[in-house]
This record gives sequence, structure tokens and C-alpha cells, in this order.
Amino acid sequence: MSKVYMMTTVTKRPMKKRMLDLYKKDKLNLSFCIPAKGTAGSEMLDYFGLEDTEKLVLISIVTDETWKRVKNSLEEDFRIDAPGRGIAFIVPAASVGGKKALEMLTDGQDFHKEEESVMRDTQYELIVVIANHGHSEEVMDAARTEGAGGGTVIHAKGTGLEQAEKFLGFSVVEEKEMILIVSKTEIKSKIMRAIMSQAGAESEAGAIVFSLPVTDTAGLRFKSTVGDFK
Repeated sequence: MSKVYMMTTVTKRPMKKRMLDLYKKDKLNLSFCIPAKGTAGSEMLDYFGLEDTEKLVLISIVTDETWKRVKNSLEEDFRIDAPGRGIAFIVPAASVGGKKALEMLTDGQDFHKEEESVMRDTQYELIVVIANHGHSEEVMDAARTEGAGGGTVIHAKGTGLEQAEKFLGFSVVEEKEMILIVSKTEIKSKIMRAIMSQAGAESEAGAIVFSLPVTDTAGLRFKSTVGDFK
């Protein structure tokens, strides 16, 4: 059986091609790239040998076997532990919305499905939706029909999407929006199904969705009615 994780990599923007080439070598075909900016002060930058704070965040879905290969490559070939190279970490996924989405996200990786068993006692989950650019409102409208509150939209660009097209049967655009929604665990599945039904892979929004366990929250206030924000 395999487990699935969301892998997040943070590195300098000029390292993008080298990082993606390394991932492709390790059978990791699909990533979503988000430009970012570091917040370290000049003394910290000098200490770690960083030339600037222009960063790149890469989001990928990996199995445990893929993570072992990628981690080894990052340490041995990319030398990610050297000052200024970056960092990578994984978070266990709780669920993925639909077989096609799972096959697309893990394309090229050895994967054998197992039951959802990651952190079942969590009260909240982070729903991550990846949709075509300009369709975040359609995703949120669908999510709200099942009690979701607000969401946060991040602009991203997909890489390796030509491989993903074979699972969806139509052309996939590079410009993406990543929508983050924190939900009560008890209504998470309904929200994900609503997004898949109303704004899923076969719609113009082209959304794929997965969720991650949240161990604790601050600032969320739910009414006693399931899913309603106060």
C-alpha cells in the first residue's frame, strides 16, 4: 500500500529548471509553481549566503517511495542542505477527490491505494483546489452550497501538464489558481463532492481537489449549524 503526501519545496527562482529536471528524473511529472518572496533580514541573508529573497514554491503530490527518491536526489545531487539552496517537506494527504484526479497527480509514480487513515481524529481539514485561472468564484460557489466559508486564492503555474491531459481527455492550461479552504472534517467530503460535481475536471473550471489534515486552528468560529461561519 502507498501513502500520498503534498510535498512543498522552497528554493530560489533561478533554480526552477534544475529543480524540475531533478523531479522529472525521479518520476515526478507534475508540479505547481508559485512565485514568492522571502522575509529574512539582510544579516540572515548574508549568514546563509543568499543573494536575494525572490523565491519559488513548488507544490507536488508524492507517494512515500517517490519522496524517498526525491529526498535522496535533493540531498545528494542538488545539495539542498547547502546554504541558500532551499527546503522541502511533506504533509500527509487525507483524501483526493476522484480516481482521475489521483491518477493525474501521481502520474508516473508507483501507487497502490489504501484506506483513508491519516489522522482521523482531526476536527478540521485543509481542502486544496487547483483550478483553471479565473474560475475561483465557481469553485467557492460550489463549496458554499455544502457549508464552506471563505477561501484563499493563490496564483500558480502548472508544469508537466501535457502528461496530465491523457487522464482528463482535453487540453490543460498552465495558468492555475490554488484555492485553500479550511473546513470541518465532518463536512469535508460533501464540500469536495460539490466542487467535483459543479466545477470539476470536465467543466471549464477544470478543478481537481484534495485535502490535508489540520491539527489545530485559531481564528475560526463556526455556528452550531454545521459549516456556517459566524
